Amino acid sequence: MKNKKSWLIGALFFGPFFLYGGIAWANKSSTTIEMPETVSKGSEIIIRVTATHNANSFIHYTEWLRVLAGDKEIARWNFTRSQRPEGAVFTREIKYKVDSNVEIKAEASCNVHGSKGPSSAKVTVKE
Repeated sequence: MKNKKSWLIGALFFGPFFLYGGIAWANKSSTTIEMPETVSKGSEIIIRVTATHNANSFIHYTEWLRVLAGDKEIARWNFTRSQRPEGAVFTREIKYKVDSNVEIKAEASCNVHGSKGPSSAKVTVKE
């Protein structure tokens, strides 16, 4: 009887941590950007954004990912409990036409802990 009681108390105490998706290992969503640094004017580039987050459960996941060129949002992906990203690390690609020097920013946000802040990279147009 004593073992059953200990097991039940342990399950009640630790169970929520396992169900929640590992609060001790949780983190804010972060991004990295891959793209060319220098291009000819009018070139279409591929911007590859990788989002990283240490959880991907129905309770704890990356809620959104966005990409900005200058101050203009050029891509956004929203996720829900039922339509989460495919993994704790995932990549999205977009095409973008470069007419002048521009700073590209990417940011992702965890539905519980928020964002680590935007990452950025610059594209320079060569003459």
